[in-house]
Amino acid sequence: MPPGITTLAADAPELSAANTGFMLICTAMVMLMTPGLAFFYGGMVRVKSTLNMLMMSFISLGIVTILWVLYGFSLAFGTDVGSVIGWSSDYVGLSGIGVTELWDGYTIPVYVFAVFQLMFAVLTPALISGALADRVKFTSWALFITLWVTVVYFPVAHWVWSAGGWLFELGVIDFAGGTAVHINAGAAALGVILVIGKRVGFKKDPMRPHSLPLVMLGAALLWFGWFGFNAGSWLGNDDGVGAVMFVNTQVATGAAVLGWLAYEKVRHGSFTTLGAASGAVAGLVAITPAGGAVSPLGAIAIGVIAGVVCAMAVGLKYRFGYDDSLDVVGVHLVGGVIGSLLIGFFATGGVQSDAKGLFYGGGLDQLGKQAVGVFAVLAYSLVVSAILAFILDKTVGMRVSEDDEVSGIDQVEHAETAYDFSGAGGGSLPRSTAMAPGSGAAPTNKKVDA
Repeated sequence: MPPGITTLAADAPELSAANTGFMLICTAMVMLMTPGLAFFYGGMVRVKSTLNMLMMSFISLGIVTILWVLYGFSLAFGTDVGSVIGWSSDYVGLSGIGVTELWDGYTIPVYVFAVFQLMFAVLTPALISGALADRVKFTSWALFITLWVTVVYFPVAHWVWSAGGWLFELGVIDFAGGTAVHINAGAAALGVILVIGKRVGFKKDPMRPHSLPLVMLGAALLWFGWFGFNAGSWLGNDDGVGAVMFVNTQVATGAAVLGWLAYEKVRHGSFTTLGAASGAVAGLVAITPAGGAVSPLGAIAIGVIAGVVCAMAVGLKYRFGYDDSLDVVGVHLVGGVIGSLLIGFFATGGVQSDAKGLFYGGGLDQLGKQAVGVFAVLAYSLVVSAILAFILDKTVGMRVSEDDEVSGIDQVEHAETAYDFSGAGGGSLPRSTAMAPGSGAAPTNKKVDA
């Protein structure tokens, strides 16, 4: 994602209504990804955890929005301080920004850039929640989001995307969030689950998804929103780079679906809807950092590789004993690493920058830079996230009790259930269907065949 670039006054761009409108549409699409993620995760859990899973994503829209306005945008995209964080007093409370003030070097208002970036900040902690299904106190989760975006997401976003950030200055390519979003969230998920432990019944109970149609709906909303996520990250539509990213997003995702399903058929003998949905997300994750640097043929390769490798990676939790409930580590961390590193092989040097990968004569230079970015973000997020989870666990407590987990976190944390089964399956006719007194017929309790 291009950061602000200082330009000479004579060359300063003017506000573009077309680019501004395009970016507002992309922003709305990225916002839709968080409810889409909620549906995706909500369908993958058991019935008794559905609402909690939806709420763990949805609450991020509230918390992160306020933090972003108060200080998050300033920390992430303010004037660089020591290559690790930003700060601009005009961005605090978004109070010192002119209505038509442009983001440096671009034709969109600062307000538009700020709200577009806000939606990335909202989505990233929501991604983490899938690893923690069934067992985390909602209040503790809200506190974790508050702390995590402050000390992990805002600084990492500055490293990767802001002028002066050390990974940006190093030349690490991350078009739309392979490191800052997906590796960041996946590593955080791993750090937290290593602290809070496994669900009751892990490796014993099947814990199957309760609604695969809900999963497919969520995956479809994510796929749709991801076009705004990726194509919008060029902050305009003047030079065709965003169009290439749009094409590569579709191509890599389709390839990843096929790759995941092929692996699944060979390994397990079936093509599953859960596999198709998961493969789509894996492809979207992997192309996110790379799509502005590779050709459509490169996107196919990245998608297939991501689909197969992520399908293999989701089983690692059983081998190593960490309970990644909905495969955040296997899809987002592994997919983000794949997409970020493969830039070092497939970058053509003819799209977003002149940086070339190994297969296009660029040697190992770009691969080395990508590796530094990948492992720096992974290590920082993993360690700091584990520390935050440990502190919360030892103070307010991160987990619900074992009894509450078994009985269902929806009732305990939200006093609601996702579905009302009280009238399902036949039984007595509703009271409203009984014949009125004196009508000559008596009410019946006969069951109606399905």
